[in-house]
Amino acid sequence: MISTYFSYNYISRHLKQSLTRVEQQPDVSREAAYYKANIGKVKTVDDLMNDYRLYHFAMKAYGLEDMAYAKAFMRKVLESDLSDTKSFVNKLVDKRYREFAAAFSFNGSTTPVAQSADQTDEMIGLYTATKKSQVDALADDTNYYSAQIGNITSADQLLNNDRLRNYVYSAFGIDQSKWPRDTISQVLRSDPSDPNSYVNTTFASQLTGLNSQLAQAKSDVSAANARIADYTAQLSQPGADVTQLKVQILVEKYHLESYTKSISSLNDQIGTIGEFIDLAGAFEFAPDGSLPAGVPAQTAANVALTKQRFDDSKAAIYSAASPLNEAFAIRQFRTAILTIDSIQTFVSTPAVYDFALGAVGLDSKEVSQDTVKSVLESDLNDPKSFVYTLKDDRYVQLARAFNFDAKGNLTTPLVAQDPSEVLQIAKDYVTAMIRQTSPQEQAAVRAQAAKDATSYREAIADIESVSDLLANRKMVDFILVAKGLEPGKVSTEYLKKIFNSDLSNPKSFANTESDPRFADIAASFNFDSKGNVARLPTMGPQKRDQFRETQANYLRQSLEQQQGDMNPGVRLALYFQRKAGEITSAYDILADKALSEVFRTTFNLPDSMAAMPIDQQAKFVDRFMKIKDLSDPAKVEKLLGRFSAMYDVKNSQSTGQAQSPLLDLFQGSSSGISQSTFLAIAKLRAH
Repeated sequence: MISTYFSYNYISRHLKQSLTRVEQQPDVSREAAYYKANIGKVKTVDDLMNDYRLYHFAMKAYGLEDMAYAKAFMRKVLESDLSDTKSFVNKLVDKRYREFAAAFSFNGSTTPVAQSADQTDEMIGLYTATKKSQVDALADDTNYYSAQIGNITSADQLLNNDRLRNYVYSAFGIDQSKWPRDTISQVLRSDPSDPNSYVNTTFASQLTGLNSQLAQAKSDVSAANARIADYTAQLSQPGADVTQLKVQILVEKYHLESYTKSISSLNDQIGTIGEFIDLAGAFEFAPDGSLPAGVPAQTAANVALTKQRFDDSKAAIYSAASPLNEAFAIRQFRTAILTIDSIQTFVSTPAVYDFALGAVGLDSKEVSQDTVKSVLESDLNDPKSFVYTLKDDRYVQLARAFNFDAKGNLTTPLVAQDPSEVLQIAKDYVTAMIRQTSPQEQAAVRAQAAKDATSYREAIADIESVSDLLANRKMVDFILVAKGLEPGKVSTEYLKKIFNSDLSNPKSFANTESDPRFADIAASFNFDSKGNVARLPTMGPQKRDQFRETQANYLRQSLEQQQGDMNPGVRLALYFQRKAGEITSAYDILADKALSEVFRTTFNLPDSMAAMPIDQQAKFVDRFMKIKDLSDPAKVEKLLGRFSAMYDVKNSQSTGQAQSPLLDLFQGSSSGISQSTFLAIAKLRAH
């Protein structure tokens, strides 16, 4: 039989070719093809478990073939919430179950929602910032008015300054869409105390007639209400003509509505005339629009009055920005957003609709609901979609803040990385940082790593493209460390090639690189072929990276099993090589029978060691191995070279098989080295 040392080293040095050979084997390729063709049809946990081939493919991929019979147990694993530390799967010691659960999205991150928790928090932050910005803008407008009104020398100069004109119009309730500029100019030139001035002859002269009409309309309303009450009372009288009375009631209600509208219209007209009279009295312009020598456009009292009127006109903005009202609106939004299940529900729920539009700086009274619906149904990855035709970033912000598809139904959040991916990479980063430090430094390193992870989670929300990601080298380095890679050895240009690769093409750059971790990184992001964040299609319960991982794991498991059939030592070595990057402490080794066997064999320790107290065993592990060395592939290879040679020694002694001359280095019989010296060498710590 070929030695373990030779077999393992050959496979390790030609791992990609070895996996390719396994992939091309008829039975392996057949099962992989079946999985690819059918996993997309799976909608529920039962769908997966009821398909024998799919279920066993997945179980084998994660080394759980021997547990395939325990379907009730595995169902609980798949239905666990990975983000809940108290969930069923997170209470299991064996990490394989968590890896298996993480390979599917039956529970959690892919659930369609109007907004994710991050989106809701971001919108609330935007709402608060927008309200503050609006109040600050009003203060700026008032400061500008105070600084500039003293420089105005004519009515036309005032009206030609957009900012001053808008301030005055708002203060005096003037609707620019209804009143021509010439009309307002003549009002400004009027003297309210002059009966012959424009404001009096054109507007104030109407007040007597309008007030008379208003009084008559109010009288008509009272009369109509009295008649309705009378007819209603007659309905209950014996012998009443019910049909005729109901007709008369309807006629009177029609009249009542007409009279009520007249009252509203008359009040508006009377109010506007009053505003015009006030406007004329607030300025000192002569009939020709000029100012008398040495006379300012407004007296100090009128400047103060105009400012107060402006603030009164913006009362809704000040009120919305008050701490009490803002807190109330936020509470309402947080509660109501959970009830939104379609665009129609969205536009029909003021606590959400008004809040959302207000957050991006839009007025819900001025924007049509049809426009908002079309915005939310737009494809943000299509530059020709409706939202971009509006040429207004506020609508783009609104579309990004919610998750609706082209039909107005809920879909998944549009994010660079799914929450589960962000959580996993954050955990991997913390683990990677801790394993590189001494026990004395771990507390401080853990705290800093946790801060770095929080920064990553916050920053990922702003990533909209591959370019954004690669431009943030701090984030890139965070990802590389989490994946066990050395940032200093990976250039941005190299990563650009990785992300530009077509991951569905086995011949693409990323897929042909010797280290598969780079392709794994690219697969963990939701970037389309143009490098923009997109909602990538899933394959049933699996996202792109989950599917890739399952397929890759199946190949690796198949390789290890096949090698194990010929030589169990090779399987142990390959298994240790695969798991080394996940080992963070001696207890990870001791909790895994295969890993602990590799450890004992490597350092020629007796199997009876497994009966010792666990803490004592851990001390042995720490004495013989440096856990942080397991993050260095070269040191892992050196360790496994020692293991494979020692495995051959141990098993050749028990079976009587012939030995390779190489093994003489580890035995004294052929080299002149005594058995005691050999044992001493065998127990030396590997470096």
